[in-house]
Amino acid sequence: MLTQRQLFFQHLALPSAHPLALEIVKAEGIYLFDVNGKKYIDLVSGVSVSNTGHRHPKIVEAIKNQLDKYLHLMVYGKYIQSPQVELAKKLSDHLPENLNSTYFVNSGSEAIEGTLKLAKRYTGRTGIIAFKNAYHGGTHGALSILGNEEMKYAFRPLLPDIQFLDFNNIEQLNRINEKTACVVIEPIQAEAGIILPENDFLKKLRKRCDETNTLLVFDEIQVGFGRTGKLFCFENYGITPDILCLAKGMGGGMPIGAFISSKEIMSSLTFNPELGHITTFGGHPVCCAAALANLKLLTESDIIDNVNKKGDFFRKNLSGHPAVKEIRQKGLMMAVELQNEQQVNKLLKLFIENGLVVDQFLFNPTSFRIAPPLTVSEKEVKEICQIINLCLDEL
Repeated sequence: MLTQRQLFFQHLALPSAHPLALEIVKAEGIYLFDVNGKKYIDLVSGVSVSNTGHRHPKIVEAIKNQLDKYLHLMVYGKYIQSPQVELAKKLSDHLPENLNSTYFVNSGSEAIEGTLKLAKRYTGRTGIIAFKNAYHGGTHGALSILGNEEMKYAFRPLLPDIQFLDFNNIEQLNRINEKTACVVIEPIQAEAGIILPENDFLKKLRKRCDETNTLLVFDEIQVGFGRTGKLFCFENYGITPDILCLAKGMGGGMPIGAFISSKEIMSSLTFNPELGHITTFGGHPVCCAAALANLKLLTESDIIDNVNKKGDFFRKNLSGHPAVKEIRQKGLMMAVELQNEQQVNKLLKLFIENGLVVDQFLFNPTSFRIAPPLTVSEKEVKEICQIINLCLDEL
């Protein structure tokens, strides 16, 4: 009989020729356990998905309770389903007044796809501006605004009328004009290696969008739900987007995404044509139940209150190592930059040997990612830093 590993390589369509291929049989809190019983500390969180940890009891309970009621009933928007309604209301309670209408989808890529359609439909414009080294997903529209040519040249032609600006380049903001439907931006560039906005860049971007009646879209798919020390990343910078895209950390480990705007803007998908955007499984009741429990955890506990303290501890305890060139950090998402890509590759193998799961960035090969579940304890952070420093010593 073939092993799970053999079946994995034989039957799964893989996005990479060299997957990590850990065979995980259990996950709990910040820990992963493989088929041989080895325990790993998860410093990736499924790429900022498991913000409240793996299998949080309250999220598991919410899933089980919904399983006893119903699963999929009908395509999105046809029936009144309490998990969807309660989640939309809870999101609205924690968002500015202009972000009061939520369209549920299944993933971040789908949130971006819906947003691009919404921006074109509402403004009647076709121009889209995105940023170099930005990552927004792998579907056709999302790929069109992805700021890395290597990942998309094989799939051209993509969407027309797209321009790419340099993140933090204020002088280029004048390229936003009356033909621009929307500007799509990560408030912190994640896959570029945690690139933070500087010199009030986001405020100046907001001002330029207001001057040209352009919709400002924040992709918070990776940076939302407490990751940066606030429930939503834009809260750190004193501005509000016109459309907010969410996913990853939204569902507590279940697949769900959303794009959120005002009722006025969102209603443009309802008419001329009707069914301007449709989805079968978007807002799945089990996923919404999990997301609601996840949101309550984040807003009714001290999880987010302690994020910056833990992130600062990581920075303080790692930045002094001679192998570390730079640390870029906001909350519990950080990039630790080394001297070269070879050091990072060697270090990732040392991490696995020492029970740490760490990842690289798509567009920054000289850095590695630290993004543990937000529930990681201060004692665990101290232990993690000790292991990382020991591995750095081996370099």
